[in-house]
Amino acid sequence: MLARATPSPRSQAAVVYDGPVREVIAGFKYRSRRRVARALAARLVSDIVADPTSPRFDVVTWAPTSSHRAGVRGYDQSELLARRVARELGVPCRRLLERSRGPAQTGRGRAERLHGPVFRSRPMSRPLTVLVIDDVVTTGATFGAAAHALRLAGASDVHARAVASTPDRRRAAPDV
Repeated sequence: MLARATPSPRSQAAVVYDGPVREVIAGFKYRSRRRVARALAARLVSDIVADPTSPRFDVVTWAPTSSHRAGVRGYDQSELLARRVARELGVPCRRLLERSRGPAQTGRGRAERLHGPVFRSRPMSRPLTVLVIDDVVTTGATFGAAAHALRLAGASDVHARAVASTPDRRRAAPDV
């Protein structure tokens, strides 16, 4: 099922994407520093477990990067995070989303980012509560597109967590 961005699910980020956090995530994404995935995932899990509003998730998935970027890097950073988060939560991790071809979000302005990527979701045999993981949330458009595709495929509830969010995003709209 093909989906464009719609209002995103309730999304939360652990920290602000600035200073040392930005450097760590940039190293993770662009300099093959995969080892930090463990610490970043641990932070996400800590926040999820500490949040009394977090439901019991049926499955964890991720907002996939483009196949080109994953090929260049040799991995999808959000997939690494999602797999570790799922393992620590004791929940299955499944690739539910496929990203359609289109421009990368990186380097685009806010107005362009709001149109977000386009995702297709695998159909679900029963309604699931899904946790979508990503590394950085800027406008929420990626999470919105992911949630829309997942709902079209049969998800009953979609929640989104990111390691970090841009500083203006945390101030302007912490709850998308």
